[in-house]
Amino acid sequence: MNKFTVHKGLVAPMDRENVDTDAIIPKQFLKSIRKTGFGENLFDEWRYLDKGEPGQDPSSRKPNPDFVLNQPRYAGASVLLARKNFGCGSSREHAPWAIDQYGFRALIAPSYADIFFNNCFKNGLLPIQLPEAQVAQLFDEVAAFPGYELTIDLERQVIVKPQGEELPFEVQAFRKFCLINGLDDIGLTLRYKDKIAAFEAERLATKPWLAHTMPV
Repeated sequence: MNKFTVHKGLVAPMDRENVDTDAIIPKQFLKSIRKTGFGENLFDEWRYLDKGEPGQDPSSRKPNPDFVLNQPRYAGASVLLARKNFGCGSSREHAPWAIDQYGFRALIAPSYADIFFNNCFKNGLLPIQLPEAQVAQLFDEVAAFPGYELTIDLERQVIVKPQGEELPFEVQAFRKFCLINGLDDIGLTLRYKDKIAAFEAERLATKPWLAHTMPV
């Protein structure tokens, strides 16, 4: 997965509490066996006026002009500002896939559902938790200033506002290490591929019958 060190990006406000994973990526899109292509259906039922189906051409659909991500001022946003309990509902990993594949690199909210929170880290997204008062102030500033951008410095664990004010945030050390180094679960395992290969070679040398396969 992509490394996350410092990111500066336009902020889009999702001004709703308890946004669940079915709203993030509706259930009909879970039929896909691919791990790509979900970004075009992020927040599908809010983003479009017609019902979406897997494989549908987005250019043939009717965007909802009132939905935040369809507003020109938020085009290209890569930081999602949200309210409390974001990512509640079912545990589908497709939700962080869709957020990431749309183009978001980080989320800021007062709280997240636990499974969604964990899945974000495993897929290269940084979910930042801030006090509700600070999040509310960010919503006010995003509304007041078109083109509002934030700089997120994971190494220093601070969010830098346009005027230079810094908001510190907490992140568990292991998760921080994985994001900074771009390591998902497979990447973590592959760091030990030489040791794994040596172990397998020794195991087969001492127990050669393990290399034999059972007839089908």
